[in-house]
Amino acid sequence: MTDSPTYPAAAGDATRYARRMATDTLLKAQPRLAFLAAPAPEAQAARGQLVAVHGEHGPADADVLVALGGDGFMLQTLHRHGALCKPVFGMKFGTVGFLMNQQRIDSLVERIHAAEATVLRPLEMVVQTDSGASVGSLAYNEVSLLRQTRQAAHVRIDLNGQTRLDELICDGVLVATPAGSTAYNFSAHGPILPLGANVIALTPIAAFRPRRWRGAVLKADTEVRFTVLDPLKRPVSATADSHEVRDAVEIVIRESRDHTVTLLFDPEHNLEERMLAEQFTSG
Repeated sequence: MTDSPTYPAAAGDATRYARRMATDTLLKAQPRLAFLAAPAPEAQAARGQLVAVHGEHGPADADVLVALGGDGFMLQTLHRHGALCKPVFGMKFGTVGFLMNQQRIDSLVERIHAAEATVLRPLEMVVQTDSGASVGSLAYNEVSLLRQTRQAAHVRIDLNGQTRLDELICDGVLVATPAGSTAYNFSAHGPILPLGANVIALTPIAAFRPRRWRGAVLKADTEVRFTVLDPLKRPVSATADSHEVRDAVEIVIRESRDHTVTLLFDPEHNLEERMLAEQFTSG
């Protein structure tokens, strides 16, 4: 992934910088828009209609990126274009659209002007593999470890250099951001985390031992280190969103200090409200 521009050293400064950039963009009377669409015919058709009305700009030249698809396409857009530091307005043309606004192609500029900006900070994952390779990636939702075979994974967990769990026997374990806490983390019975709470979720997946361990809520600046025990007999993969690394032996995860992305949401259906509502729905 291309490195982002240099931000102020403090994580809080980077967040304020991203919000200021988004505010400047929203004040423009006619922001330049780049339309990015998932392969689905409905999304491609909507893109054609929007380009006919608003014109077309490349992502690097645009003020706002408009992503048409589902949550998977939104994550793909963030990974591909996050280094541009452009706010992203999503519209749902997919199966899951938690990170997207409602599908409505009229009054787009007015919606962008009225939108509320949410700044997200991804996780940074660095994986050491059994071949000696070191692989890094960003995760806007979660970093997940999963067993590669029928054998349960055996994993040691260190937090800020201190061993907290000598051995977790499980199908896997994950670390989720607040924005990603409603996804895989929630399905694995992890907590939904409020935006802006400066915490991350550490959640086991089908833990066998300790049988009653349900995970932990950690400060966002915690360094999480997973060490795979017996990696030859019990191989484990590590995945940052959709980027999978096989045969991992050590995985270090921390919240990024110098990468942010800004999502734009309709004020009546902003991300914070969706996360709250998710906790009171069933089915």
